[in-house]
Amino acid sequence: MANSYYDPADLRKFGKITEWSEELGTKFFDYYGKVFEEGALSAREKSLIALAVAHVVKCPYCIDAYTKDGLQRGITKEEMMEAVHAGAAIESGATLVHGVQMMNKYDKLSM
Repeated sequence: MANSYYDPADLRKFGKITEWSEELGTKFFDYYGKVFEEGALSAREKSLIALAVAHVVKCPYCIDAYTKDGLQRGITKEEMMEAVHAGAAIESGATLVHGVQMMNKYDKLSM
């Protein structure tokens, strides 16, 4: 198997970020834990959102973590893929809507 820049084993080391900045690391993990508590959205719904965002921001660690989390919460592969497509649609739409800026600039410069 080829080496990868991202080592899946590094995900287990994530908690160690507090070793180099205890106050900020602790605050982050407190915040992170609070965000994923049950609230107006269920933990299951938040897991699907996290999986979609993980793909949009292209975080392999997050993809691994929220695929596993989703499986543990009973999220089906079809639901996971639909969430990924929702994220991809938003990302591609956000890219394409910037085409309007290019069109406006082109029109202004070609007058």
